[in-house]
Amino acid sequence: IEFSLKRKEIEESQPTTIHPLCFLQITVYDQEYFQGRRMEFTASCQNIMECGMENIRSLKVECGAWVGYEHSSFCGQQFVLEKGDYPRFEAYSGSNSYRIERMISFRPICCANHKDSRMIIFEMENMMGRQFEMCDDYPSLQAMGWFNNEVGSMQIQSGAFVCYQYPGYRGHQYIMECDCRGGEYKCYREFGSHAQTPQIQSIRRIQH
Repeated sequence: IEFSLKRKEIEESQPTTIHPLCFLQITVYDQEYFQGRRMEFTASCQNIMECGMENIRSLKVECGAWVGYEHSSFCGQQFVLEKGDYPRFEAYSGSNSYRIERMISFRPICCANHKDSRMIIFEMENMMGRQFEMCDDYPSLQAMGWFNNEVGSMQIQSGAFVCYQYPGYRGHQYIMECDCRGGEYKCYREFGSHAQTPQIQSIRRIQH
């Protein structure tokens, strides 16, 4: 079973930062290893249950970068989904502080630009205190000179990043985009609905 949205609807609904030649496509399955019911999307899905699926247990990202969510309406744990195959939950969940096997909503990351991604992290909330500009991947912020394991706020100047709770791209994931909130995340509570701490210890650019 396939579910597909017309390209015209995508172009009208997405921000103008998408290149007109960029095509978005993700295929989701309700069983592991690309088995069971299958649906194809080219735009956001706020609730997979409304399409007749109880959960997403495997998926293929054909084009574009996406972010999946634990709950409907883009809430809960976040999972960055770059081009490739994800046969089981572990393939996209990474190492989280608690195990969940649930993805109910997802959307494209429209501004992802791996070659032109820039952000500034700040020591304190509201873009205050010491700061550091980043335009690369950092498996350990402390190893590159950041002085603690927390980030008070951040400003995404271009592109999109995924921030992780622990070094080595592990733990909770937070997707940060230049076209969300004007690129400004003034406190850890704006990192995501699941954020309970300002702890961030590794950051990388999102592949589109």
